Parts: sequence; structure tokens; C-alpha cells
Amino acid sequence: MKNVICKNKEMKQCQINEIFCESLEPSKQTQDFKVYKERVFTDERALFGAKNLALYNCAFQKGESALKESEDIKAFECVFEYKYPLWYSSKALLENCLFLENARSALWYSKDLSFKNCTFDAPKAFRRSKDIRLENTSFSNALETFWHCEKVSLKGVRAKGDYFLMNSSDVEIDSLELCGNYCFDGAQNVHVKNAKLISKDAFWNAKNVLVEDSFIVGEYLAWNAENICFKNCVIESLQGLCYIENLKMSACKLIDTSLAFERSSIDVEVLSSIKSVLSPKSGKIKAKHIDRLILDENLKNKDELEIQTNDYKIEI
Repeated sequence: MKNVICKNKEMKQCQINEIFCESLEPSKQTQDFKVYKERVFTDERALFGAKNLALYNCAFQKGESALKESEDIKAFECVFEYKYPLWYSSKALLENCLFLENARSALWYSKDLSFKNCTFDAPKAFRRSKDIRLENTSFSNALETFWHCEKVSLKGVRAKGDYFLMNSSDVEIDSLELCGNYCFDGAQNVHVKNAKLISKDAFWNAKNVLVEDSFIVGEYLAWNAENICFKNCVIESLQGLCYIENLKMSACKLIDTSLAFERSSIDVEVLSSIKSVLSPKSGKIKAKHIDRLILDENLKNKDELEIQTNDYKIEI
């Protein structure tokens, strides 16, 4: 047995066996990067504070915080099997990697993160992190993923889980497929295109949002949002789009959408019929047809509301 002194903030000394010591010997060194291939790491904080490290076909098994406080890490076809692998880390590039069920809360308080062709089966993957880029990556359990994150770019992402991207800001998304309620709650400065969302209470409390060329299904869409715009979208939502300040819709279609726009200030152009509209606060609606218009007798500023269909212009 060898004793190895690990100097860090929380551990004065850790003992690891000779086999593990041998596994940390780099199989190759290229320029400023140490390269490890086909290694299995089992101890807590196995590579704590590592810098300029390339990992190929490695497995991080039992042992929390394997790469905590690491910097400039590249990982290819690696498996992460346990909790908190990349906390307080910076400049990480991962491709074709797997995060198994117990690798929960994988990337918190980290920055400058790039993922490509990765798979997550663990919840709460990203939190309070920034400068995040994902491409062709899937989340089979995306519960509470991307909370309070900044500068997030997602392309070709598939996810299932509630509370996706809660309170995150400066988000750019292209081609997202999401099944999960309460997505984008409290998010700000968001641009989404080519998305398919099955989500109850999506975009609640969100600000400065543009959604383009997307299909959204779920009741109570975007309540209490501010400055939200939908362009060329298909939407199905019971009692959706209510209590919004500055809602804009252009070239959209509403499927079986009823009790829409209550107390919202709106500028809406819909290419389809609308099942029912309930007491918008102000603005205008242009639609193919409105099956039922319901206006509160006590609605203020009725003269600020204009509704026009292909059948006729409705006088308020």
C-alpha cells in the first residue's frame, strides 16, 4: 500500500492503493496535456484540481467529485457513474460521454462547458453555471436541469423532465424536443426555434422571449410573462397566454385553444380559428374565426381592444 498526501481544502490525507496510483501515470503526454486511456477511477476526488487533462475511454465509478475544481479538461467516450463529477470546474469539453443515473448534480458552479453527442440519465445536471454549449445531447431524466444558468446554447437536444431551464438567462436554442412541465419558468432573454414542447405551464414568469417555427402543447402557456413573441408556431393550450404584458403572435395557428388571452396586452395574428377568447386587457387580435368571445362587463379600456376575423370586425 502507498500513502498519498492530497493537499486540498477539505481533505488532509487520503489513502489509495498501489493499483490506483499506477492508474494516474499518464500513458501519453502531448504538449501541455496529460492523456489517460482506459482508466477506472473509484476514489473520492480522484482527479481533484486536475488541469490540462485528456481522458479517453475512462470510467469514473464510486467516489464523489471526481473532477472537482478542474480546468481545461477533455473527455472522449467516458462514463460518469457517481455524484458531482464537475463542480467549480472551467473549460471542459466532453464528447460521446455518458452520465448514469447516480451521476446526479453533475455540473454546478462551472463555466465554459461544451458537450457533443452526450447522454444524461441523471437529474439536476446543470445549475448556476455559465457559458454552456450542447449539441446532439439527450437527457432521459432532465428534472431540474439548467437552473439559474447563464449563456446557454442548445442545438439538437432531447430532454424529458420538469422544470427545465428555470430562471436561466441568455438562452439560444435550435431544435429542442422536450417533454416536461414548467419549462423556462422565470427565464430571461430566450430565443427558441424549431422546437417541440409538451409542457404544462411553459414560459411562466419569463421575460424577453422569442419562439419561432415551433410546436407547443400544454395548458396555461406563458402566464405572467413579459415581452414574449411567437412567430410561425402551432400552439394547443387550454387557457393559455393569459396575464401577459406585451404578447405578440405572428403567422401562428391555435389548435383547440380556449379561454385565451385573459388580461393580456396583445398584438396577435392567427392564421387559424380560435375556440374562445376571454377578456384581453388591450391590443388587437386578427384571426380566421373566433368561435366564442367572452368579455368581462367590468373590463376597463374596452376602447383599446380591437378584434378582427375573416367574418367581420367585432366592435367592442
